[in-house]
Amino acid sequence: MKIAVGCDHGGLEYKNAIAEHLKNEGHEVIDVGTYTLDSCHYPIYGEAVARKVASKECDYGVVVCTSGEGIAISANKVKGVRCGIAYNDDVARLMRQHNNANVIAFGQKFMDLNDVLRRVDIFISTDFEGGRHQTRVDLISEIEK
Repeated sequence: MKIAVGCDHGGLEYKNAIAEHLKNEGHEVIDVGTYTLDSCHYPIYGEAVARKVASKECDYGVVVCTSGEGIAISANKVKGVRCGIAYNDDVARLMRQHNNANVIAFGQKFMDLNDVLRRVDIFISTDFEGGRHQTRVDLISEIEK
């Protein structure tokens, strides 16, 4: 799979660890930044990941900031992107099964790295169930119009 990753300064450590983990699992990683601890703006990186996913250049996206909230909100502004914060393993799975999420978000300050890496794996290995959930995803798409 081809997976885009991005973060602001508050998520740099985890973004780098996620990128390395994904590469070790055989995935192609597109890192849109940031690359330093210099203060920067999470909407830039949330949007950059989301655009890679929405354009189908990447299969999935992973975004990280201090809380996960700002970067998830930013990613969700891009048409065709469904991003959620994986605050536990079940949510990481359900985002894919029920919501057909294509971007996953994390808050570096409030989550353990081992939990984050496990949730990334859960997310990218879980299939969308379709069925009644497709109707709901279609309703989300209608909102974007």
